[in-house]
Amino acid sequence: MSLSAFSLDGRIAIVTGATSGLGHGIAVALAEAGADVAGVGSSGRFEDVRAAVEKCGRRFLGITVDLSRMASIGQIVSRTREHFGRIDILVNNAGIIRRMPCIDFSEKDWDEVMDVNLKAAFFLAQAVARVFLEQGTGGKIINIASMLSFQGGILIPSYTASKSGLAGITRTMANEWAAKGINVNAIAPGYMITRATEALQKDPVRSRAILDRIPAGRWGRPSDVGGMAVFLASAASDYCHGGVYPVDGGWLAR
Repeated sequence: MSLSAFSLDGRIAIVTGATSGLGHGIAVALAEAGADVAGVGSSGRFEDVRAAVEKCGRRFLGITVDLSRMASIGQIVSRTREHFGRIDILVNNAGIIRRMPCIDFSEKDWDEVMDVNLKAAFFLAQAVARVFLEQGTGGKIINIASMLSFQGGILIPSYTASKSGLAGITRTMANEWAAKGINVNAIAPGYMITRATEALQKDPVRSRAILDRIPAGRWGRPSDVGGMAVFLASAASDYCHGGVYPVDGGWLAR
């Protein structure tokens, strides 16, 4: 296999949660590999990621939507196709988290997390898979799972449920769509330096305990996920279906 198998030249990628953190890192990595990017976010603050993608010589489209609303699914797909003409890659990265003991956890916090992290991811994947079938070219779907797809965690019941569910639907979508040329896989990042982990980073006891368990000896960075995203988005991964790939500094191996 030549290195050209890892090229994304001419491909069009949708990345949700692209304005910061892992989504920003993934969008830039895909652009560096040659893809044009439709970045999805709720804040509309696309300046940084747009500049980074365009610095790579690639095109960028910012799409501001609320992923907790089902109407956003059609908007993402239609705007991407109108602007770029096609879709080749979907990265379901957007996610939210609520922290509270299980005994006190509210229905509102449960529903908000599940709507964004799991429901939106499933129905956006469904909508994009329909485009892939219409185009007749196959495509790549990458779901961003978590260490909590394998473990229980504490104080985050809805997040754990959503990420465990995301690993499950990754497998079931792969089972149905692999023969149609659609690859569905997931990346399970370990403890990353993002806004979602700020509370843990600032807690000296929890932060030290986490760091002590990571064989690599450091927290991960969004750029650490980029290589796996490029691989799973490229022709190099054409025989990979239904996998959940840890990028965790060795956390699960400990």
